[in-house]
Amino acid sequence: MRLRPQTVKQWRRFRSIRRGYWSLLVIGALLALTLVAELLVNSRAIVVSYEGSYYFPTYAGFMPGRQFGLDYDYETNYRELAAHFAEQREAADASGTQAPGNWLILPPVPYNPFETDFRDDAFPPYPPSLSTQHYLGTDVAGRDILARLVYGFRLAMAFAVILLLCNYIVGIAVGCAMGFWGGAFDLVFQRLIEIWSNVPFLYVIMIVASVIVPNFWTLIGIMVVFGWMAMTWYMRTSTYKEKAREYVDAARALGASSPRIVFRHILPNTISIIVTFIPFSVATGVTALTALDYLGFGLPPPTPSWGELLAQGTANLQSPWIVTSVVVAMTLVLLMVAYVGEAIREAFDPKQFTFYE
Repeated sequence: MRLRPQTVKQWRRFRSIRRGYWSLLVIGALLALTLVAELLVNSRAIVVSYEGSYYFPTYAGFMPGRQFGLDYDYETNYRELAAHFAEQREAADASGTQAPGNWLILPPVPYNPFETDFRDDAFPPYPPSLSTQHYLGTDVAGRDILARLVYGFRLAMAFAVILLLCNYIVGIAVGCAMGFWGGAFDLVFQRLIEIWSNVPFLYVIMIVASVIVPNFWTLIGIMVVFGWMAMTWYMRTSTYKEKAREYVDAARALGASSPRIVFRHILPNTISIIVTFIPFSVATGVTALTALDYLGFGLPPPTPSWGELLAQGTANLQSPWIVTSVVVAMTLVLLMVAYVGEAIREAFDPKQFTFYE
């Protein structure tokens, strides 16, 4: 497929803004890694070789310890299994016999975000340690902070992207309809939006949380109900301007229907507005979920969440690694998203970088 010359110019403008371009690459790489987070941050082994057979516990699910020669029937502790295999090799070396060919590969971070690590000589939270492989320490429940940051990042980005799509679908459809048909239709929707925008969002969340336990899709639904209006105003204004252009009159003269004019002709000419707001909408979704989790009205525990970690950190300032980890992670991610948004906005601005014209 051949790109339009204007699209090529905009892509060149975007690439010339180095901070935005590299931020996009880093965020893309982080998202790709979180899609296979179970292979990088998990308490289950990636592969186990035992008595000539190969097992893949990461995606195979529950495997009892007795299956690998341990003396219990609950799920295998693969860190314990690694130590057991090491003891077998040491015993074989000491006795001069051939060691069993049993081995396993653990993820770089051998903890899952729900696993608690309790010790006999101390109470959590535990500070960062290379020996225990808690590289960022643990929270107050003994759960690995790095694991919860990674899975919390994946959850927050998924939440933000789904929220973005839902808000855009509703907001663009209503905004284009208001701008295209205008008149009484536009006036009625303006009044309805003005009334609805004055409903306190946080109070609605508090009421819902007192009746039911909010989950991922409940929060998406509530935030879409209140979040679609921002894009509506931009699309209404743009559609008003575009429908007065000659190509709309030509399409009408050729017998094109109103939906075809809106979605086939007007909407592609407003794509710059849609694309420009995408990074900022993603950042808004991430911060909104974090704020709700911090206040206790978000996802139910023990869901890995940046907001829940932030609440723990502020309540346990004597363990600074908790709040430091989540604040640094949020700052870096939101900063990169903001850089991408600024670069896209400049790339789609015809007044910028005229040397490509």
